[in-house]
Amino acid sequence: MATPVTAAPPSAAPAAAMDAPGRVDWVDTAKGLCIVMVVLLHSTFGVEQAVGREGFMHAVVAFAKPFRMPDFFLISGLFLARVIDRDWRTYTDRKVVHFAYFYLLWMTVQLVVKAPVLAAEHGSWWAVPGDWALALIDPFGTLWFIYLLPVFFVATKLARQLRIPPLAVWLVAAVLESAPIHTGWMVPDEFAARFVYFYTGFLLAPRVFALAETASARPLAAIAGLAVWALINGALVFGGLSEWPIVSLALGFAGACAIIVLATLLVRSRVFDPIRYCGEHSIVIYLAFFLPMAATRVVLLKTGVIESVGAMSLIVTAAGILGALAMWWAVRGTRLDVLFTRPDWAHVAPRKRAAAARLQPAE
Repeated sequence: MATPVTAAPPSAAPAAAMDAPGRVDWVDTAKGLCIVMVVLLHSTFGVEQAVGREGFMHAVVAFAKPFRMPDFFLISGLFLARVIDRDWRTYTDRKVVHFAYFYLLWMTVQLVVKAPVLAAEHGSWWAVPGDWALALIDPFGTLWFIYLLPVFFVATKLARQLRIPPLAVWLVAAVLESAPIHTGWMVPDEFAARFVYFYTGFLLAPRVFALAETASARPLAAIAGLAVWALINGALVFGGLSEWPIVSLALGFAGACAIIVLATLLVRSRVFDPIRYCGEHSIVIYLAFFLPMAATRVVLLKTGVIESVGAMSLIVTAAGILGALAMWWAVRGTRLDVLFTRPDWAHVAPRKRAAAARLQPAE
């Protein structure tokens, strides 16, 4: 394992979890909660925009806003210490080319699906290739997360190689999150808003695993802590204070910790295995959910069988998640498997065959 940039882990158990080659159940469960919240966001807003009014799920989406993406990015940085000191070729293959392949592929898929709408908006089909070119520098649609991840991976490795003190990097990232940076371009805006969470996941991974271990050992205290957090988060969100500087940073970290604690509690019961499964295959859902989500929304709106906006949002969310997984299951072992598995020609470093059979595209 790469030499960590932080102090020794507070206990052997968290360190062992970080070094273990297999999956960590609570990590997958936390990722599952995050991907469900992401799909719920797009499903709810899509339905509400189409019908012109809000449903009961609007409040749930608002409650999750402060921590939905911070937790996703923090978890994405947890295992970076394993690979950050690899040579640039291998590192670039695993952490840049990997995500670039899926971004370019699914960005093209999304543009093809949305081409008629985009052509109508621009008044010409010739504008669609321009949208494709623009998406190379400004992430398209729902795919901005996997566009930003390689940027974060490279920024973190560069900071390490340049021997910039980790505390200095963290402080700059925290200031950027709290600064009112709104350029209108996705990459600088989201980098400023999210990098601090990713870097914290990398920097404080042993402490994050220690938090999970403590929550698992003291479930009653963990539940009490979650209740207090929920009250505070809700009060600040619905009080209109959650996006204030410093407050947003605090809520992002508090919410990320809450999701981690909740995930450690959920893995105690097999009832929540479907959430863990969604997290294990979160990249599959993230890449493909827009297709079944949009199709289900259109069907529900045209048939009018469901009147409740909130109910429609939940149905569309479930369809997006299950539909994406169904697409993945359907193409496995076929030529279309390249939609979810990076082919040999898309590697710039030798591929580990044993690992390739086990690992999903997110890793």
